[in-house]
Parts: sequence; structure tokens; C-alpha cells
Amino acid sequence: MSESDNSIAFQGAPGAYSDMACRSAHPEMTPLPCRTFSDTFEAVRSGAARLAMIPIENTIAGRVADIHHLLPESDLHIIAEHFQRVNHHLLGVPGAKISDITHVHSHVHALNQCCKLIRTLGVEPVVRADTAGAAADIAARGDKTQAAIASELAAEMDGLVSLQANIEDAEHNTTRFVIMAREPNDPGVDCENVMTSFIFRVRNVPAALYKALGGFATNGVNLTKLESYVDAGFIAAQFYADAEGHPDQPGLKQALEELDFITHEIRIMGVYPAHPFRLQHNGNGEA
Repeated sequence: MSESDNSIAFQGAPGAYSDMACRSAHPEMTPLPCRTFSDTFEAVRSGAARLAMIPIENTIAGRVADIHHLLPESDLHIIAEHFQRVNHHLLGVPGAKISDITHVHSHVHALNQCCKLIRTLGVEPVVRADTAGAAADIAARGDKTQAAIASELAAEMDGLVSLQANIEDAEHNTTRFVIMAREPNDPGVDCENVMTSFIFRVRNVPAALYKALGGFATNGVNLTKLESYVDAGFIAAQFYADAEGHPDQPGLKQALEELDFITHEIRIMGVYPAHPFRLQHNGNGEA
């Protein structure tokens, strides 16, 4: 197997939470850091990597900006999902104490997720492009008054120390990722606990979305996610949805056929097994 065939691309610097997700979901593969999400998709399209680990949403921060616009344009297929627990650490240079800290650096979402500690310490938050990059910069500066909020993996890579662990405000802080590849990997209609991700466009008429969703209700299909987009005229022209079930199973198949009557386009982005995290936290089958 070539190095590219054994690589999984992610956006960010080594030690980022996406890096941790790659190592957790595919410990046998080599994480490949990419500067942007577009670069991450291109790494898979070009063959530089076999898979891409793409964050979709976080239980605290919500949707990941721009991802849902980029997914349909990627020409890739969702083949799996992964849920990564986010445990933030307050990182400093060796020898630093919490009382030394005057400024804390991190991605805006990480800073927002650790507001209680930042207020308690009375330090100045500094927004950086990403958590792992902030940690690397703190290590390079060697200033005991500067700290970063990042992962334990970033601390290990950059030679920093964790001054305090699990500093996030909410214990349920979790990010959902999708794993994408050049070719689909349908688990089959007989596979239990399957997810289907798709996009659709509705006509610009009254009650279009209401009519579009009716088939899912009447056929007993649970939609676990529905995300809208706007075009240049600020009209909700496109939706991204996740549904429980396989598109060839009777309920979802019928719902998609009914949706096809009132939409411009339906495009399946991926059919893949539900992650165990979803099953553990959704045992009753409800959204």
C-alpha cells in the first residue's frame, strides 16, 4: 500500500481535534494536515490521501462554517461518520503556572467553549486561526505569560504542559465528523442502523418545505439533521439532510420518491453505518 493510500486528510495543524479524530477512527492510517477544507477535499480527489475527515457540527458551537456549501462541490462521497469528544486543556510552556498567565490563545470556538475559566482567571482571550496552531506558537515563543487552549495531543507534539484539563464549560462538548472518499461504500439495504445524507432543492413557492418534508412524516422516517442554504437572492434554494435508514428500504425510498415530485434535484451524498455514539445516545429512535 502506498503512503497516499494509507493517508487520511484533515484541515488544520498537527495536534488539532480533527487530527485526533483521524487517529481515533483510523489508527492504522497516517493523518495528513491540510491548510484549508478545500485543500483537504483536493487531497482526496488528487489521490494524495484516501480519505478525508471533515467536521460537520459541534454540540456547543453548532454548524461548522462553509462546510455544507463545500460538501456538494467536493465530488466526494460520505462513507462513515465519527463523533469526537472535545476535551480542552489549558497549555503553557514548561515551568509556567496558572498564576503566570495573562493571555490565552485559541480558535474562537474553543475560547467561547471555555468562557467560565477565562473569566475566573481574568486573562485576555486572543483569537487564533486554530487550536493546534496556537499551541505551536506558544511553544515557539516560550513566554510563561502566554497560554493556549488546545488538545492533549497538541501538548505532546509541541512540548507544552497541561496546566488544567477538561476546561470546557459543557461536559457534552462533541464534534461530529463525516469521512469522505472518492467512491461510495454503501453498506447494503440489509445493514441495520444506516444513515443516508442527501441534498435537495425546493421550488420557490409557498409551503414548499412543508410539502417536501411531509413524505418523511407519513412514511415514518426520522430526519436527524436539516440544514438550509441561501443563494445570491437570499432564497432558501438548497437543503442538506441526514435521515435514518437506507434509500432502498421501503420507508425512506417512498419518502424520497415523494420528495422528487416537488423538488428540482435530489442528490445522495452518502449511505453509511450509524456511528456507535449515535446509537448509545439515541436508543429510543427519536431525534
